[in-house]
Amino acid sequence: MSLNLTIRKAVVSEIDVLADIAYVAWERDLLPFLSEQAASRSAERHRLSQAVREGIDRVIVGEINGVAVGWCQRARGRAYIPFLFVTPLVQNQGVGSALLKRMESMLELEGADRIQLDTLADNVRAVNFYQHQGYSILALRQEGAPGRDPHMGVRLEKLLNPWRGPLPDDE
Repeated sequence: MSLNLTIRKAVVSEIDVLADIAYVAWERDLLPFLSEQAASRSAERHRLSQAVREGIDRVIVGEINGVAVGWCQRARGRAYIPFLFVTPLVQNQGVGSALLKRMESMLELEGADRIQLDTLADNVRAVNFYQHQGYSILALRQEGAPGRDPHMGVRLEKLLNPWRGPLPDDE
């Protein structure tokens, strides 16, 4: 199936829609790897909604037929991607790859020569996805809020290859 994907800047009026996409993807793709103590649904829904609200100016959205189906956010002031979510209905159809590539291009144009991101180490699907996109594992580390069950996270990095060289002569 071929999707007609559009990637654009996020707008404030869709904060709730983007938070819902993130929550549904989190529930399906990340919740199974978290302990009961670390997996507070209401806390995660609030955290994701807050993240979208606070970072809406750094979010790009993938939409199909005018409907938002995924989004990607970059951190303020550094080449780090804290969030990439695609609604489960259209996962594995190129939406995440397209959003990630567009965000990488944006960061590269801002001067970044490398990009980092994190995911759960147990989420093999996500780790494989990022490795397929050119990311390499930098480190494993224990994550989790104090007093909660820790889980292992993995930091990945992609070296960018910005074009450097002479401009071709116009002939």
